[in-house]
Amino acid sequence: MQIFDVLLVQPIVNLLVVFYHIFTSINIPYALGFSIIALTVSIRFLMYPLMSKQLQLSKKMQEMAPHLSKIKEKHKGDMKRQQEATMALYKEHNVNPAAGCLPGLLQIVILLFGLYPAMMKILTLHGKDIVSTVNHMLYSPALNLTKPWDTGFLGVHLGQTPGQLFSTVGPVILLIPVLTAAFQFVQSKMMIPAKDPNALVVKKETKQDDFATTFQKQSLYILPLMIGFFSWNFSVGLSLYWNTFSIFGIIQQYKVAGLGAVSEWFKKS
Repeated sequence: MQIFDVLLVQPIVNLLVVFYHIFTSINIPYALGFSIIALTVSIRFLMYPLMSKQLQLSKKMQEMAPHLSKIKEKHKGDMKRQQEATMALYKEHNVNPAAGCLPGLLQIVILLFGLYPAMMKILTLHGKDIVSTVNHMLYSPALNLTKPWDTGFLGVHLGQTPGQLFSTVGPVILLIPVLTAAFQFVQSKMMIPAKDPNALVVKKETKQDDFATTFQKQSLYILPLMIGFFSWNFSVGLSLYWNTFSIFGIIQQYKVAGLGAVSEWFKKS
């Protein structure tokens, strides 16, 4: 795992410290918390081209869904003909379904092998250990910390989990996992196309949804609940990163593909 420390953890810590020095130099309160937010925004912008391609691919796949359903009905029981017709359709629309995996995989790698260990290193330390550990990871002595940074942010400790803070902060700390799950749910909901009359007719003609559709419906509710549960046991600093990342993901999703199924909420209201 040392290679991830060099390629991910160390650059992340250096960038975080740069933001920390900028915010402290202009006397911004809760400098470390806002540095995490600034770090998240920077990573999101760096990944913007890849994420945009993934969202555009997802939108194309949604538009092609009716054509794929017709292929399955036309070549029902003949998997070889289905695959040939499906590949021809992908080629006609210049779509490579496998290309959408890279951005998602990259996000997971950055989170699990970059952000998570970086936050664990810098948020769980105390006193002089913060200064010595962080300074050891910096590229330039000009970035060195001269004193431990304040890990507080809006009344909570960034290095502690909501579960640890519940006894001191109270039920209000439940907002962290609730918001984390809510942001993830909205983002997942936006990835589903809004229903239209034509789509409903096609659905009536089909005996059962294909695996991808069923999985998407299940993950719409299961994934946000899982992430909300995990955030209960993750540090507040990591949840701060994840929620900021999700908010910018929602904005990017809206710019590329619109509100998706979320638009149905506005119609009902």
